[in-house]
Amino acid sequence: MTTDTAPATVDRETGLELYRVMQECRLLETRAQELFFEGLVRGTTHLGVGQEAVAAGFAGAMRQDDYTLCTYRGHNHNIARGVPMGPILAELFGRAGGLLGSKGGSMHLTSIEHGVLGSYAIVGAHLPIALGAAWSAQYRGSGQVAVCFFGDGTTNIGAFHEALNMAAVWKAPVVFVCENNQYMEYTAIGSVTAVARPAADRASAYGLEPLVVDGNDVEAVYDVARRTIDRARSGEGPSLVEAVTYRHGGHSRADPGKYRPDDEVAAWKARDPIPAFRSRLEAAGVPAAELDAIDEAAKAKVAEGEEWAKAQPEPSPDVLETQVWADGGSSWRS
Repeated sequence: MTTDTAPATVDRETGLELYRVMQECRLLETRAQELFFEGLVRGTTHLGVGQEAVAAGFAGAMRQDDYTLCTYRGHNHNIARGVPMGPILAELFGRAGGLLGSKGGSMHLTSIEHGVLGSYAIVGAHLPIALGAAWSAQYRGSGQVAVCFFGDGTTNIGAFHEALNMAAVWKAPVVFVCENNQYMEYTAIGSVTAVARPAADRASAYGLEPLVVDGNDVEAVYDVARRTIDRARSGEGPSLVEAVTYRHGGHSRADPGKYRPDDEVAAWKARDPIPAFRSRLEAAGVPAAELDAIDEAAKAKVAEGEEWAKAQPEPSPDVLETQVWADGGSSWRS
């Protein structure tokens, strides 16, 4: 646990909201991992335990109708945008009541209603899509902003550079956020990248300011999120933010993460964003009992979502051919 006791600088209401979102993210993902070992979660999962401050900080600065696009490590971003826990867990269980009717699973969580335009399993594929969403908002004059989250490995993908270039040319209202958790699957990003900061050190090539933020400091993330989102909304164009963070576990549920040095893992876990921010809130005068109540409410919310998900039926076979072709079926092809 961190020893940082500097008081929180955000206002009380914002601080409690950021803490609530981070705690809900943590507890849902922790329980999802347990449910996998109990045989209820089908398919692989990629957890963002340790990275909650990035999702909470940006979501807290977004307008309700803004867009979120994220990777297969997207549970936190969906929760932060207000997607209910029951449908998320039901999707992980492969149940009919799932967010996508059980057809997407953990890696493709999407909720247009909550502004989440998809979780994408192909590395880098969603950056041009985020640019398209931003261009649409720009064309319509809606004032919406697209916020696109991706991992450090994406910075070596062609789509990263293509999307940044066109976003800068068009002055599109999009914020690109690199969640640099130090590893691209099993490989340290530094061992395959020519620059120290895989995202920020490329920004100047597109006329953008190199922005680096402590991704484990939710207040710092919230501050840079407000600045970059406001900039995009006011017509000043895109931003590229590198949020330096760390995943506590392996790449996916099947990965023990043993390629990482033990002392490195321990050092980052000591900088866990949730207890660190709790210490700041308490130093700012928030009673521990009030934070304990938020913790208990989050636990109850996860438990309620789990029970709802467990009660959902198995999907029926007739859904297999839905949402595949534009006319709803394959019969016209035969």
